[in-house]
Amino acid sequence: MLVKTYCAAVNGLDISIVTVETDIAPGQSHTLSGLGDEAVRESQSRIRTAIVHSGYKFPNKAITVNLSPANIRKEGSAYDLPLSVGLLAANEVLPADKLDKYLILGELGLDGSLKPIKGALPIAILAEKQGFEGIILPKANAQEAAVVGGLKIYGMENLTEVILFLSDINQFQPATFDTQKVFLEQQNKFDIDFADVKGQQLVKRALEIAAAGGHNIIMIGPPGSGKSMMAKRLPTILPPLSLEESLETTQIHSIAGKLNTDRPLILQRPFRAPHHTISPVALVGGGQNPQPGEISLAHNGVLFIDEIPELPRSVLEVLRQPLEDRRISISRAKYNMEYPCSFMLVASMNPCPCGYYGDPTHNCKCTPGQISRYLSKISGPLLDRIDIHCEIQAVPFTQLSQMQPGEPSSSIRERVIAARKIQEERFKPYKDIHCNAMMTERMLRQFAEPDAASLDMLRMAMERLKLSARAYSRILKVARTIADLAGSENIQAQHIAEAIGYRNLDRGDWAERGY
Repeated sequence: MLVKTYCAAVNGLDISIVTVETDIAPGQSHTLSGLGDEAVRESQSRIRTAIVHSGYKFPNKAITVNLSPANIRKEGSAYDLPLSVGLLAANEVLPADKLDKYLILGELGLDGSLKPIKGALPIAILAEKQGFEGIILPKANAQEAAVVGGLKIYGMENLTEVILFLSDINQFQPATFDTQKVFLEQQNKFDIDFADVKGQQLVKRALEIAAAGGHNIIMIGPPGSGKSMMAKRLPTILPPLSLEESLETTQIHSIAGKLNTDRPLILQRPFRAPHHTISPVALVGGGQNPQPGEISLAHNGVLFIDEIPELPRSVLEVLRQPLEDRRISISRAKYNMEYPCSFMLVASMNPCPCGYYGDPTHNCKCTPGQISRYLSKISGPLLDRIDIHCEIQAVPFTQLSQMQPGEPSSSIRERVIAARKIQEERFKPYKDIHCNAMMTERMLRQFAEPDAASLDMLRMAMERLKLSARAYSRILKVARTIADLAGSENIQAQHIAEAIGYRNLDRGDWAERGY
């Protein structure tokens, strides 16, 4: 008897419907075709044992299974459940009349229990588009899939429950998830706040500008000055995720297996902080079984790289193309993948190997050659993609103990949101341009043209401070954001002056030390 069940193949963010064709005939052979990986080929032993432990007889006949279409890679153990259901239906243990209504996915334990899978949310989105009535999957993934309205999501504990449901013996209630309610209630709740940061007004101002314009930023300062502390609080002042951004971000985390089953929807902008020993593949994605990298997991959020000169040059250089294109294309012999990676890069570094160059309270022990080699680890093309350079000094204890709490994140966030709304209105006619950091050179001439006084100031600054040519457009982008925060339609001299102050690493004295 020939039976068809339906599941899905996850290849990056590309989800495809897979038809599991199962045929049972007299004989003793077992054939599986359709470009399945090792986990799919090993499913026979798991399925046999799970069926027996669930109280059913494994068909002792010739079994032929085809995973169609055969030209799509099938990876992972999520095919266990549809293969099992197909076998039992082909063996007439359960009826086949409902099998075309549902996508069926799940990994089987030897006792018949169902274990969670990756990619439940993007699979559910595809199932709704393809007109399926619902999905049958492990209970641990039910809430994640239920984020998609218009589908009946049945979360099952084990194979027996699936068989009873498909046989109309037991009725099960579909899982529900109130997306709008949870989204509105939880997205603005943070455990940390900028009010915890005492002092550092200039740095907090730079971070506010970065958040308002979507600018990449690097902080340079000695150990203990609060670089990491402030970077971790940046998501608390960024505009809240829209529902569309939330779903897009959640899908990436879902296929990577990074989604918390207790929180099936990502409600706050991601903050990823990879260790400096990270490999290029872990950063950008790929591998033998392709997975999103840290830059894609930071999509719509923040990628924080602490002590950026400590990363190998080969790792840093792979950031250049994603920072420019906001997408990463991964091409290997066996696959081609593309992941979104529109993130804010926040980097921090010491001014020298010992960390105390220019510090008023500590003596720097580094030689000029050591400082030059340390700073030169960040290439000019990478630095060119960072709009704001901010120097930071540690707050003395005598001042730290006397200071009042800083301005709360909620107040800063209100100003950031107001500036972003101005930019949204400005860039409405332009596809995929949402903030000032994304402006092209042509858009700079249209929206960030300085007046005569500002242009003179910019010219003098570039000559006196020996600013590089690449600093010009960066200054204009940042000045446009500063003007938006001030509610000014035109860029004025004070906006240019402040933006010039955020190009520290382009100054001649820094250039002499390695840049």
